[in-house]
Amino acid sequence: MTTREDVRSFLDRLDLPVESVAEDMWVARTTEGAELVVHYAPPVLVLRVRVMQLPGDAVKASELTRMLLEFNARDLVHGSYGIEGDHVVLTDALELTDLDFSEFEASVDSLSLALASHLNALTPFGEK
Repeated sequence: MTTREDVRSFLDRLDLPVESVAEDMWVARTTEGAELVVHYAPPVLVLRVRVMQLPGDAVKASELTRMLLEFNARDLVHGSYGIEGDHVVLTDALELTDLDFSEFEASVDSLSLALASHLNALTPFGEK
């Protein structure tokens, strides 16, 4: 089983700024400036990025939700978009049973790529 110390070493190997915010939780800032929360919660490791606030307008929120579901079905290898409170989040959960650095790095890279490639499509839905 991948330990908390293993996860911390994975984060160090990514060579990103990382801050410990709780015993089993870290925040890493990606090269694009996104805050990636990494939560060691056996039996899984949860990775989460807050993407944006949901639009207040119901029509825009509905259009955004449809777009996010299409991204989930078409574009994402690791993780999925979801709604947490009034924010859109991008999350992934990895089993700790035999998690290695390559799998961890692939998940982080996939989330970063999704954010970068979907940014132009999501921007019009942001609150002004």
